[in-house]
Amino acid sequence: MKKRILITGAAGFIGANLCERLVKNPDNMIFALDNLYTGNLKNLAECQKYDNFQFIRGDVREKFDLPVDQIYNAACPASPPAYQRSPTYTTMTSVLGVVNMLELAKRYNAVMMQFSTSEVYGDPEVHPQVESYRGCVNPHGIRSCYDEGKRVAESLCFDYFREFGVKIKIIRIFNTYGRYMNPNDGRVVSNFITQALRGEDLTVYGDGTQTRSFQYVDDLIEGIDRMMNQSREDFQGPVNLGNPDEFTMLELAEKVLRKTGSKSKIVYCPLPGDDPTRRRACIDLAKKELNGWEPKIKLDEGLDKSIAYFRQFI
Repeated sequence: MKKRILITGAAGFIGANLCERLVKNPDNMIFALDNLYTGNLKNLAECQKYDNFQFIRGDVREKFDLPVDQIYNAACPASPPAYQRSPTYTTMTSVLGVVNMLELAKRYNAVMMQFSTSEVYGDPEVHPQVESYRGCVNPHGIRSCYDEGKRVAESLCFDYFREFGVKIKIIRIFNTYGRYMNPNDGRVVSNFITQALRGEDLTVYGDGTQTRSFQYVDDLIEGIDRMMNQSREDFQGPVNLGNPDEFTMLELAEKVLRKTGSKSKIVYCPLPGDDPTRRRACIDLAKKELNGWEPKIKLDEGLDKSIAYFRQFI
């Protein structure tokens, strides 16, 4: 009998890459749920060629019933422009969505993986960020709909685990980029690449010294797969999945300009509210628990792959 797998947010950037990985196993039956708020059906074109793949248009904020063995809950707008477009929608997607998926997991004794985020650390006072750090988050800022929504979702996962015995796994995803990103989604890698390819100024916010650690999507998908299938049932996470190599925004912009051969200029804009100044994943726990997992794709290689992908849209 095939393993029945539900992926929410399946037509989004990470969801589509995960679908593409899991559908290639003929022992899996993939159910891809998305309301297409930010997702795009074109991202699932390859998956739809497989007989063991089914797309379902639906919203995680609504109750949902389907017998499943595993749930990957990736549904939620993830780029600041997208999640700030309707903050209440974003929060409700995180909170109601995780409740509905946890109820589904409880009903069918399924494993539920919550896709959390490095944003739960806020503007961190601990560097690099370890899973035991509780964060420094503004509960009523312009980013709090996403940050606090994900924090509540983690809390609910552990409440369902302790109260009802639901099998949970939690990953915290650090800045990830690669194929199936929306060229106009407002995240820094896609912004810089599309601006450079169009000959537009590259917009660096603040003075460009704020840092991020950038992870190519293939490395993330490998970590997700290992976390879901690792043998220790008593390990729920959360576990950081990110690339510990740290770069400033200015370094990233200059790399993109060199690689694209663009004559664009770098311009500086005011730093948005609550924008974290430093971000770097500590992945010691992932290495220990996920069979030595660590990112393999360096930023230069990942940018080359991403630039080639984005060229088709420019």
